[in-house]
Amino acid sequence: MAAFDTILTQELADLEAQHLRRRLQVMEAMLPGGKVQVAGQVLLNLSSNDYLGLATDRRLITAAQAAAARWGVGSTASRLIVGTLGLHQEVEEAVAAFKGTPRAVLFNTGYMANVGVIAALMGKGDVVFSDKLNHASIIDGLRLAEAAFYRYPHRDLDRLAALLQKHQQARRKLIITDSVFSVDGDLAPLRELVALKDRYGAWLMIDEAHGTGVFGAKGAGVAEALGLTEAIEIHMGTFSKALGSFGAYVAGSAPLIEMLHNKARSFIYSTALPPPVLGAMQAAMEIVRQEPAGRSYLLTQAALFRQRLQEGGLNILDSETQIIPVLVGDNAQALEYAAALRQRGLMAVAIRPPTVPPGGARLRFSLSAAHQADELAQAVATIVQVGRELEISRGSEVGSKRLGAEIKDR
Repeated sequence: MAAFDTILTQELADLEAQHLRRRLQVMEAMLPGGKVQVAGQVLLNLSSNDYLGLATDRRLITAAQAAAARWGVGSTASRLIVGTLGLHQEVEEAVAAFKGTPRAVLFNTGYMANVGVIAALMGKGDVVFSDKLNHASIIDGLRLAEAAFYRYPHRDLDRLAALLQKHQQARRKLIITDSVFSVDGDLAPLRELVALKDRYGAWLMIDEAHGTGVFGAKGAGVAEALGLTEAIEIHMGTFSKALGSFGAYVAGSAPLIEMLHNKARSFIYSTALPPPVLGAMQAAMEIVRQEPAGRSYLLTQAALFRQRLQEGGLNILDSETQIIPVLVGDNAQALEYAAALRQRGLMAVAIRPPTVPPGGARLRFSLSAAHQADELAQAVATIVQVGRELEISRGSEVGSKRLGAEIKDR
């Protein structure tokens, strides 16, 4: 045991020396207005994925309580044993209607959905093409599947087309992309991806984790906003971000869903989602569908936030959504920036490798409809001011060059 602990302690020390060690931060309270209390300090939370402020919405809480009163607090088994409650079926039918697809199936997390879908559908003789900035869960799904896979440069359609052409004779071809990229905050070129997959006889899977609830007339995501729902074979998304709850969905055709019931190991071998979570899911979808003002406000404020950061000389990469990075480059300086902002009342977490490439350390700001416009205006002024004090603008230019080279080489 002593040798075991010694080895791990040294590895932790190595991470510390590189400014890469992570520690848990305990939120002591979730407060109205998109705020949190940490170590007795009230902070404007600019690091949450609660894009519509639904995580503490009384309607979701009431729906969760009602579901628990009717069905209990546990589902008692996996879905294929006795864990499929009538409530699971109701929620899956609601998801299909929400997404505009024939069927849907629930997974316990977005990670489990991505891992389960890729391995269930793709095997020996198949090829998967994945954007290099896709979420880690997609990368892990690629590694678990027996199919060959290629990670094309971020949003590089020419490179993707060349790969599709090269592997045109593969048994099955699957393109996978985030719709909203979770760290850079930019959008996938979905129209062009649909055209490519049709040209080369491929399938397309999109991860709408950060698009669900934020984009589209009903809030169903980027595919809905672009009118591409029926053109895309596999839609994945989560309830744990804009929908304020927990869990994930995969939506698509009836054969797709039946195949996942039979072959997605993360679905088959996991205890089903509990009733309180299902109740909150139902309420969230209804709220998002009926209340478009929240996402409209969010996207308006995000556009202003991006504009003000750029006017302040900060590098926000190609963000075009509610996720807005400020590139720093150096790990230690990113941590210093985050600490300085916290002293001034802002919760902004530094994102460092391996989540981003070396030289790509940044602060990732994510806005919520719960944030007040005047508080966001004050926040962005503070971010710019502290950035100037730390000379982040100059450092981000260096970091941007390093990041571009890293992405090109990967």
